[in-house]
Amino acid sequence: MNTLSRSKWLALLCLVPFALFFIVFEIAPLVWVLINSVQTEDAGWSLDNFTRIFSSKFYLQAIQLSLEISFYSSIFGIVIATLGSYSLRRVDSPLRNFVTAFANMTSNFAGVPLAFAFIILLGFNGSITIMLKQAGIIEDFNLYSKTGLIILYTYFQIPLGVLLLYPAFDALREDWRESASLLGANGWQFWRHIGLPVLTPALLGTFVILLANALGAYATVYALTTGNFNVLPIRIAGLVSGDVSLDPNLASALAVVLVALMTLVTVVHQLLLKRSYHVSR
Repeated sequence: MNTLSRSKWLALLCLVPFALFFIVFEIAPLVWVLINSVQTEDAGWSLDNFTRIFSSKFYLQAIQLSLEISFYSSIFGIVIATLGSYSLRRVDSPLRNFVTAFANMTSNFAGVPLAFAFIILLGFNGSITIMLKQAGIIEDFNLYSKTGLIILYTYFQIPLGVLLLYPAFDALREDWRESASLLGANGWQFWRHIGLPVLTPALLGTFVILLANALGAYATVYALTTGNFNVLPIRIAGLVSGDVSLDPNLASALAVVLVALMTLVTVVHQLLLKRSYHVSR
């Protein structure tokens, strides 16, 4: 056996633990969810669970609210993260390392602590809410509404977006800007024809990750609303561990719908990437 073949076998052997981990913790749970989604206690194998979901205004509202909150928070998050990442690349000082470390820390700040912090700041009697009311800027603000959740989701989307987009700006070389300026291009023309096409794959990929991150968020929204807001993760958890109605098969069907939404977003992302690649060429 030559050295090349031996190195290939060694690489495959090192891949075995990862493959086992992937099958046990990724593939097996997904297969289990798929099987249970097409089972009912009365009818056995059927699509009744999906029929119940798409014929119920309550579950359709959960899908709609999940998509709206995830989409808007991802849009706001990626816009702010893009501006922040670009600014960090332009700043050559210790502030860059501090902000990057801070973004890394706050990207893990979620769940009960984040919900509690927002209640103190933006709740009905939160400090910022009271100051804005006294200044006459707002009359009222409901943190526990769709608008409040979009603000909350946007908060934990921004640090993740910064961490994902910050390395992407390394692809923009300074001599490209100088060459474009020598050829008579202004700032807008540089970003339209050079900057944005180069950053498009990173922007689309980050947007998809942010969207999936928001679609699957559970702990923060549950801690904030005690499970009373109608989004898909809350509905799935309620059907699995609720005190009133337990229906694991329906919960599996809702989970399949959630996975299908994420899959659809990923497929659209890949199509847009291919299109942007052909346009750039």
